[in-house]
Amino acid sequence: MVLDSSNLKLATFNNMGEELNKKIVTATKWSSVTEIAAKLVAPVTTMLLARILTPDAFGVLVTVMMVISFAEIFTDAGFQKFLIQHEFESDEELYQSTNVAFWTNLVFSLLIWGLIIIFSQPIANLVGSPNESTEIAVAGCCIPLAAFSSIQMALYKRGFDFKTLFYVRIVGVLIPLFVTVPLALYFRNCWALILGVIAQNFSNALLLTLKSPWKPNRFYSFAKLKEMFSFSMWSMIESVSIWLTSYVDLFIVGRMLSPHYLGLYRTSITAVGQINSLVTSATTPILYSSLSRLQNDPEEFKSMFFKFQKLVGMLVIPLGMIIYLFRDFITAILLGPQWAEAAYFIGLWGLTGALTIVFSHYSSEVFRALGKPKLSVLVQVLHILFLAPIVWHYVTDDYDTLCFARALVRLIMVSVVVLYYCTNISLWEMVKNVFHSLLVTLTSAFIISIFPFTDSYFLNIAYLLLFLTVYILGILAFPEERKLFIDFCKRLKK
Repeated sequence: MVLDSSNLKLATFNNMGEELNKKIVTATKWSSVTEIAAKLVAPVTTMLLARILTPDAFGVLVTVMMVISFAEIFTDAGFQKFLIQHEFESDEELYQSTNVAFWTNLVFSLLIWGLIIIFSQPIANLVGSPNESTEIAVAGCCIPLAAFSSIQMALYKRGFDFKTLFYVRIVGVLIPLFVTVPLALYFRNCWALILGVIAQNFSNALLLTLKSPWKPNRFYSFAKLKEMFSFSMWSMIESVSIWLTSYVDLFIVGRMLSPHYLGLYRTSITAVGQINSLVTSATTPILYSSLSRLQNDPEEFKSMFFKFQKLVGMLVIPLGMIIYLFRDFITAILLGPQWAEAAYFIGLWGLTGALTIVFSHYSSEVFRALGKPKLSVLVQVLHILFLAPIVWHYVTDDYDTLCFARALVRLIMVSVVVLYYCTNISLWEMVKNVFHSLLVTLTSAFIISIFPFTDSYFLNIAYLLLFLTVYILGILAFPEERKLFIDFCKRLKK
């Protein structure tokens, strides 16, 4: 049997598609296992630290990491995203670009750390923590450590090697339990948290460098740097805009309110993020890598996006409702009685976060996968134009009003409009794609709301099990969702 050129091309494409699907399934399995394992340990660490340290200590950590995370944007310069997204002609070209990215990252990270040490006091004054200059200077060592790990991590993600990342992540997750918690018992202040973060960064840098098939050598090319920076420049600007979106409200709260409220505010966001990241951290890097490989096939690109969105919606939408309904119970379990003020914000952040993840979160991955980080920058800038004035206006009101306003800002999803003009993926299509998840979640919530909520742990657990039972039975009643769920489970077993 002789295949003509069109049939041969189609067969080759189908084989490539099947191979990509297998890589995606394997990557999803290991990424999911990583996040599940991490979430079994992270809440335990959070529970212990929240009972040992006060909200003030967490507030100081927020201020320190605000500075460090901003500096890391410029050391990475968007090279990690370039190495994942770009199509290289050979492994040699890939490794040459990797080498250029590594040395550029390392040199800039050392320079920036030096500047942070020199200007630590003015920086501390700027972020509203004049007494934390030493903490900022010491924590700056995380910047060159991140330079060692970020490039190797890009290569693993590009190759869908999430199995290796699993082992590295597990070690990093265990460090707070075996390092930060003992330090907290000894210091009883923010130094335990800072030294724990440094230990995590050191562990990542060491393990990823040792296990990576690529090792740095003396090759360097300014021509390649120029080529890479043409893409990475916009990726770096995008990272700055994302940082501003993530930290502009923290900067305002830190300047206007006490470390106590900054600690409450940030820890509420972090607690919900730990829960949601069980899904998002397991899927976001895989979606980006997958879409990057399909950037030249619009139909398959769109199909892949909707498959991820539907599956994520089935998990995240009920999760957000659970966080809202059981906010007091979750706060008591995760953080303890001294954090009771955080429950209201935790509930709102969980509910609005579910909608944001399903309809807005993955749009940035779409823009980057298509090589259009400028669109993500536009989205972030437009969001900041809403976020900053609203937080600034309500920060002087009572704390609950500030939390309510901040949570509602998340629902201003300008990315939905930009996504439609970029890919023709409309909000209506996305809503239809997850409509059954929305419907069953609301039905489950309505049934639960009939019963009176109390402080009883037993009743809260019983209500939670009832919610999950109603939701699972309801969502599996729909053939499409049932098939997606069963197929996904079968592939994970392979």
